[in-house]
Amino acid sequence: MQSIRARMTVWYATALILSIAVFAVFLYFARRSATYQDLDRRIQSEADLTAGILAESYHARGVLVEKDTAGRPVLTPEVAAVLEVVPDFLLVTSRDGRLLFASPDARALTFAEFEQLNAITRPPAASAPHVPGRFRIEPNGPTLHYIVRAVPDAGEQFGAILAGANTRSAELRLEQLLLTIVIAFFVGVVPAILVGGWIAGRALEPVDRMITEVREITDGRSLHRRLAVPMERDELGRLAETLNQMMTRLERSFAALRRFTADASHELKTPLTVVRAGVERAITRPDMPQETLAPLEETLQEVNRMTELLESLLTLARADEGRADLHRESVDLRDIIAEAGETGELLAEHAGVGMEIRLPPEPVMLSVDRSRVRQLALNLIENAVKYTPRGGQVAVELGMHDGRAVFSVADTGIGIAPGDLPHVFDRFWRADSARTRTSERAGTGLGLAICKWIAEAHGGTIDVQSRPGRGTTFTVGLPRG
Repeated sequence: MQSIRARMTVWYATALILSIAVFAVFLYFARRSATYQDLDRRIQSEADLTAGILAESYHARGVLVEKDTAGRPVLTPEVAAVLEVVPDFLLVTSRDGRLLFASPDARALTFAEFEQLNAITRPPAASAPHVPGRFRIEPNGPTLHYIVRAVPDAGEQFGAILAGANTRSAELRLEQLLLTIVIAFFVGVVPAILVGGWIAGRALEPVDRMITEVREITDGRSLHRRLAVPMERDELGRLAETLNQMMTRLERSFAALRRFTADASHELKTPLTVVRAGVERAITRPDMPQETLAPLEETLQEVNRMTELLESLLTLARADEGRADLHRESVDLRDIIAEAGETGELLAEHAGVGMEIRLPPEPVMLSVDRSRVRQLALNLIENAVKYTPRGGQVAVELGMHDGRAVFSVADTGIGIAPGDLPHVFDRFWRADSARTRTSERAGTGLGLAICKWIAEAHGGTIDVQSRPGRGTTFTVGLPRG
């Protein structure tokens, strides 16, 4: 998950799911406890009701126990008929522990289960006024919550009353809990996740706008732009203000650097011109000794190289400040490429490199700065010749594609390493010195940066493709406008 929005949505969903799960478990046990309490209150009421019925019947009739046909003591039919309506498990025993009455649920038990249940009512359990408990009738019988209650107001013939209820009626089944969680998930969690994602997106929308605006400020010429500061003075507002302050400081630093570069380049041109003129005059003197002539020629080469470097620096500094105006005119691009190609053919012949120039038969009319486009083409051709070994080939081609003029310069030179390709248009960047066929013209590292500026200043593009040992191709596209 690469975005904050996705992480916030996942965190929100996780917290919500955990909250619902904890709430569901809490609700399950709370309802379970409340149900058991209701169950205990119910059996307590049943025991009290049975004791009240027996007490009232005793006071009204006196005798409530009689012998059945087998000679066993039982409740009189009138009292037994009244107790038949009492639900759940109900046992009434005599003082000596013999059973006097059993409810229908109790009579439905097997003999062994019935005996286990009846044993609870026997002394000493019957001596306590209220004896609550939990009992499982083994091996496969139900689990009961029960209460044993003495009957002191119904005469000497009664021992205790047992009222119990099956806990199954109070149990909440696990599948009910799972079903509740599933329903809550689809009804509550899924919409909440969608709403949470939407809220996170809305909250981070200003950040996306900031990213877009900052991404558009790609070089020193765009540092005058500022981010829109939100009305709310929250964290995003403070972030926008901080970024604006940072760009203000960067703009001032870039402006100072450009002014220094332009001023230094301009100021150094005059001394270099004087030095070059002096060296040229000294070289032309017929009485100049040979041992002095060679150093002067090297000095002249370095002066020319320094002059070229200063011209390039001055061009880029003016371009950064927006003062390098283009003098556009409608020209046939074939003429510019042919003119640059003639110079390139001379360089290629001297370097032992073949050159091929392919121009279309129909005119390619564009509104461009003639001198700048010629500089662009010549820089690319010179680089191709420079980095192509003797016996190699350089091809220059011009054509139209999708309404754009496209010309390319391809060579069969040593190529550019993949790691170096992203940097070829950086200022002062140069690949390993082994790429240079000869050290006579080592270059300044600014030619391709100037080419990129010229192409983009005309609204065009420049791209490079290269493979080590297979050559390099620079492609320039210029619009017709």
